[in-house]
Amino acid sequence: MSPRLSQAFALLPEYLGWHVLLSFSALLLGVAISLPLAIAASRSARLRWPVLAGASLIQTIPSLALLALFFPLLLALSTLSKGLTGHGFSALGFLPSLLALTLYSMLPILRNGAAAILGVDAAIKEAADGVGMTARQRLFQVELPLAAPVIMAGVRTAAVWTIGAATLSTPVGQTSLGNYIFAGLQTENWVFVLFGCAASAILALVADQLLGLIEAGTRKRSLRLVLIGAAGLLIGVAAAVAPLAAGLNRAQAYTVGAKNFSEQYILAELMADRLEASGAQVSRKEDLGSAVAYRALAAGEIDAYVDYSGTLWTNVLNRKDNPGRAEVLKQLTAELKRRDGVTVLGSLGFENAYAFVMRPDRAKALGVRSIADLAREGPKLTLGSDLEFLSRPEWTAVETAYGLKFKTKRSYQPTFMYRALSGGEADVISAFSSDGRIAAGHLVILTDPKGAIPPYDAVVLISPKRAHDKRLLAALQPLIGKISVQAMQGANYSVDRDQGKASPAEAARTLGRQILPSP
Repeated sequence: MSPRLSQAFALLPEYLGWHVLLSFSALLLGVAISLPLAIAASRSARLRWPVLAGASLIQTIPSLALLALFFPLLLALSTLSKGLTGHGFSALGFLPSLLALTLYSMLPILRNGAAAILGVDAAIKEAADGVGMTARQRLFQVELPLAAPVIMAGVRTAAVWTIGAATLSTPVGQTSLGNYIFAGLQTENWVFVLFGCAASAILALVADQLLGLIEAGTRKRSLRLVLIGAAGLLIGVAAAVAPLAAGLNRAQAYTVGAKNFSEQYILAELMADRLEASGAQVSRKEDLGSAVAYRALAAGEIDAYVDYSGTLWTNVLNRKDNPGRAEVLKQLTAELKRRDGVTVLGSLGFENAYAFVMRPDRAKALGVRSIADLAREGPKLTLGSDLEFLSRPEWTAVETAYGLKFKTKRSYQPTFMYRALSGGEADVISAFSSDGRIAAGHLVILTDPKGAIPPYDAVVLISPKRAHDKRLLAALQPLIGKISVQAMQGANYSVDRDQGKASPAEAARTLGRQILPSP
């Protein structure tokens, strides 16, 4: 068995357990909410339209956006709760995912339920009334039993949707089978991508078949089939969740966060390795968006992660000026501490700045050496960017400073952005200066003569609740100032190169041996 496949199987109990727990909980909650609403909608024409229209409207919201929208809402409620009672609740991971997936599961159950109850033959209803049944008796003894097969068909559809959508819960900090897919796409680990897709598909098929037994049992009035299907579901859920229950006995003292690209995975593993070497238990929350990562840290949902001074300067402090690299770091450290209680432990020693990058042959042919030159040729060119850049203040600042205009702008996941550049689909890309693929591909970084792009020192951030944690500080302080841009480029390239890829954990161990003695 290949090392990557072995690694995928090693992660399966945790990823599958969380995925099953999340999907099953959301489906149960969806049924508990939707079925009473379906009954009410079948009884009232005035209620029917708004209920079904509301559920349909939720379906028009992309599931990833719905998941992300719940995080700031719950974070605000958690902060308010903590202020009033002294105790907050976790706004990262399970809870926002559960609420979003519950809403996402409701439409097929609602629509099938209302249609099935309304579709019961009027003559049967009349006969029930004729034998003296009350409205309640008619509902539970006649209408619901007859509607049950159609309702279960809706539950089956909801189950498949929910299991599929649960893979998108990774960016809000929830472990799931989506961890394989997000990490695999970023690092071009296609074994992980295929493994995650296959595991999710198999899980959906198994759940659908077990729910199908319950549907067949309701249609054939077979209690045996209903019990077999229900028992299969319960046994399957219990078996999947059992490893998680066993893990509860191991206290996870620290949570290290990471955004959704290779460098972040490597640095998160490096920090986790340092903590684990000191005897601490550590969990990882990866593939977080920039805003989610910082808010989670400030709220104490994660304990430490690496961010970049320019990102914090523009996105968190909303600053548009550029007083210089040293001054940005100085002011940032003071302001984050004052405003949010967040500790900037220090810079790791390298800068990972946004940079406009071109193939050398294309840059030479167009005579482009700087962003000012790029502005001259831009209307004839295609810009490729990562998924965040065009919506960030940095892009607005550069666009305004140089008057940049492009024929076409396209957004990619970073891995595919470099492929677009090499394949000619993009003429210039918004790259990251510590990316090893720049040096490996002999790409040209365009200069920024107007200083529109702020500095991007990689800095270690510590949550307010861990500001005085001696073990955490002792483990991470030795990293400060020790990683050169060349070392980081090498580590990144070992994960991103086309052949002989290392995993982020392997790259982190290699980087750790290069820069530090064993703790």
